Order: sequence, then structure tokens, then C-alpha cells
Amino acid sequence: MRFSDTDCNVIFGEYAKGGGTAIQLYSDDEYREPVATASVNLVGTELGEGEIAIKDYSENTGMLYTLIDAGIVSEPVRFETSGLVSIPICKLLIEEKDA
Repeated sequence: MRFSDTDCNVIFGEYAKGGGTAIQLYSDDEYREPVATASVNLVGTELGEGEIAIKDYSENTGMLYTLIDAGIVSEPVRFETSGLVSIPICKLLIEEKDA
């Protein structure tokens, strides 16, 4: 997938606190440098099965539709407020091992 003019590998993990799915993007080259954190850990917000919170603000503006276009997440099923931003909650469309 491509984000911020960089071809990226999508790496899945799990947040230590809260246990939600984490998505990190790394450059798809010999350096494998971090490009972006695509998800948000919303501690205290209950996510349904297969749901993930996407960071689509600040330096990550455009992340939501990049992930949708790549077939990784669905259109938002709802939004949660965190501080001054509205966080899209989407369904994860692929198995973590498929990325």
C-alpha cells in the first residue's frame, strides 16, 4: 500500500494496554523505516469484535481512505471522540496474517 508518497508494508500488533489491534506502516525498501502508526489505542472505549480505531488526523490525514482503498478496513461504522478529534471506528477486513 502507498501512504505519504511511500510504498509501505502493513504490520499488525496488539496494544499492551487495552489489547486492541495496532497497525504500523514501514517502508517497503531495504531500510524498513517506520512511516506511520495507522491505528489509535482508545483505552476505556470498548471496540466490538473485529473493530479498529484509525488515526486519520494530524500527520495521518488521509490514512482512513488509504486503508479503505487497500481493502484493509471498512468504511467507518461509527466515530468516537478523543480529546478534540473524532476517531473513525472501522471493521478490519483482512486477517492479520494476510497483510
